[in-house]
Amino acid sequence: MREFTFDSVIEFFRKTLQDLPDLRTGKNTIYTIADAALAAFSVFFTQNPSFLAFQKSMQQNKGKNNAQSLFRVQAIPSDNQIRNLLDPVPPTHLFPIFSYIFYGLNDMGHLGSYRSYNGNLLLALDGVQYFSSTSIHCENCNKKEPRNGTTTYSHSVITPVIVAPGNNNVIPLQPEFITPQDGHKKQDCENAAAKRWIRLYSQGYSQFGFTILGDDLYCKQPLCELMLDQNFDFILVCKPDSHKTLYQWIEGLDSNDLNTHIVKRWTGKRQEIDTYRFVNNVPLKDGADALHVNWCELTTTLATDQIIYKNAFATNFEIHKENVEQLVINGRARWKVENENNNVLKNRGYHLEHNFGHGKKHLSSILATFNLLAFLFHTLLAFLFHTLLDNVDKKYKLVRDNLPARKTFFDDIRALTRYLYFDNWEALLDFMIRGLELEARPDTS
Repeated sequence: MREFTFDSVIEFFRKTLQDLPDLRTGKNTIYTIADAALAAFSVFFTQNPSFLAFQKSMQQNKGKNNAQSLFRVQAIPSDNQIRNLLDPVPPTHLFPIFSYIFYGLNDMGHLGSYRSYNGNLLLALDGVQYFSSTSIHCENCNKKEPRNGTTTYSHSVITPVIVAPGNNNVIPLQPEFITPQDGHKKQDCENAAAKRWIRLYSQGYSQFGFTILGDDLYCKQPLCELMLDQNFDFILVCKPDSHKTLYQWIEGLDSNDLNTHIVKRWTGKRQEIDTYRFVNNVPLKDGADALHVNWCELTTTLATDQIIYKNAFATNFEIHKENVEQLVINGRARWKVENENNNVLKNRGYHLEHNFGHGKKHLSSILATFNLLAFLFHTLLAFLFHTLLDNVDKKYKLVRDNLPARKTFFDDIRALTRYLYFDNWEALLDFMIRGLELEARPDTS
């Protein structure tokens, strides 16, 4: 088993950034691509837009800075230099970092708690728009040209994450940007981007057993067939308006063919009644070539018959009374890609929708990828401190146990790195431990 600690992950990350392509042809190469990338990542990791400016000032006053000691930035480029250097670099060069962390978490056994029905990992797919403007644009923007003549430019991305019911921590995987494709006249869309992601990464991930979760947009025959061809299972939201043939079949079934399973629950405050309906082997669309799927529906009511929840799902898993509850629980977990990932990225310090720089080619997407990686690294640290792999991880756990709020932790990081220099991450954590008057726990391994 390979070493998998905070330091080993950071080292792999730095090596990946050192291999980024440098497309400059002139001799003005004071700043390396790796420095520009590490500098950009440091801003997202610390959630501090002014981090680099403070470190430049510290370098002038003290002859050293935290960008160098904590993130290995040898020379700090200006914001404009970072944008110019990174604009030509496709974000795909950063994607191996997602795989490296996924495989490391698997080797350490952290994925076991994420396994659900059939022993599979639940992979929720969803698209999110992170940029929109009527004036700023680049060659990779999607365009909407309504009749009023005002063109809207935008960037969107599919953010695949591993989720588990009852677990607020999600594990991001490589994104897929929704962007104009070479040789295609039509605008790119979320469905097409999902197909690309499945084709690109099925070989690396399908061996682990994945069930893909998604909203009704993903519940289309070509995409479902692709999932099955690439050895993915699926549980997808299936709405009546977009699956008229399927629901016509269901409406035509008699009571012997349409199964019902009722569960009464006491929540501590009120009684709720879950009514499951399900049937196997129904056509997803009209036509002789229709893919046949298995369908289930959950309607939750109060004792007064008031409906408080209703949704339906299509899946390739055969449904019966013993598994219908678990399948629906898994299907509903797809909301975590929005609640625990996209909304966190928008509203919890990452500012995904902020225009950090647009550029002419790839800048917007590569900066968004650094933002996603910052979120992944913060998630990774949460896993590592549970296993106490090395001294840095132990101290990180001690600090986070006493500063559990994400905002408080990063507020402290921002303030400390603005005024004080630290030789490394361990020195920073040692300072926080002393300031919080915490006693380092003895090593009992």
